[in-house]
Amino acid sequence: MNNFSYTQAATTKEATGRHKDTPLAAYLAGGTTLLDLMKANLDEHPQLIDINPLPLSSIEQTKDGLRIGALARMSDVGEHPLVVQGYPAVSQSLLLAASPQLRNMASIGGNMLQRTRCGYFRDAAFPCNKRVPGSGCPALVGDNHNLAILGVSESCIATAYPGDLAVALAAFDAVLEPGELIVAVTIPAAAHAQRSAYLKVRERSSYAYALASAAVGLEVQASTIRAARVALGGVGAQPWRSREAEKVLTGQPATEATFRAAATAALKGAQPRKDNAYKVELAQNTLVRALQQVAG
Repeated sequence: MNNFSYTQAATTKEATGRHKDTPLAAYLAGGTTLLDLMKANLDEHPQLIDINPLPLSSIEQTKDGLRIGALARMSDVGEHPLVVQGYPAVSQSLLLAASPQLRNMASIGGNMLQRTRCGYFRDAAFPCNKRVPGSGCPALVGDNHNLAILGVSESCIATAYPGDLAVALAAFDAVLEPGELIVAVTIPAAAHAQRSAYLKVRERSSYAYALASAAVGLEVQASTIRAARVALGGVGAQPWRSREAEKVLTGQPATEATFRAAATAALKGAQPRKDNAYKVELAQNTLVRALQQVAG
């Protein structure tokens, strides 16, 4: 672990000013991922700027939707009545993530900045194009059972974001406010967000990343789907919004046949490798189950 200095910021202006003075500095919130990366010499920062004193932990309904402060803790957001009632998929994605101890410590802003859990990225003994561009990607022919099948290339097949929250946010058009420091996440209000779910399939029931996950939202009137939102996790080079699946769903009856057609469309462009070809069927079945859960 490299030597670094530590400082606290009392205001967002002070935090961004310190970062401007030391561009390679990092903001410190919960620290549950950042410190692991620094201990493994995968991240090196000359300075940590502790932003925990900043007043950025509120959770509030606005005229446009839900505003979640970047320093709100995962457990607080996942259990908040506004989130549970208005954005079930967001609540479920948070409460299925990590362990209770980590959820109590980790912040919303930090959660979205997680780095890939690809074993080759996390072990400095191996080359990795994501760490050192041009050095190679041993995952192409190595252990790739939990890596991406959508949005991949010959340079990298990592699932860039391993968490759950951003998958749900991708389904509901959440945006980051401008600036170098994340201060809040805004999720627009919508009927499909209120009728939504997040389904996660993993190798064990606690503290495991998704092999495949699906965040879905439906607006159904008279048994016909008027609007749909679909995002997949654990299978893409990023939280994978599937507009192909949404197009198949919209205007169709809320039946299993429709859901199967949407799942086929969502995985049409998959590029599986020798160890992760199972993810095509797994992701399709996960999406169908999530849609069935929402459709009731």
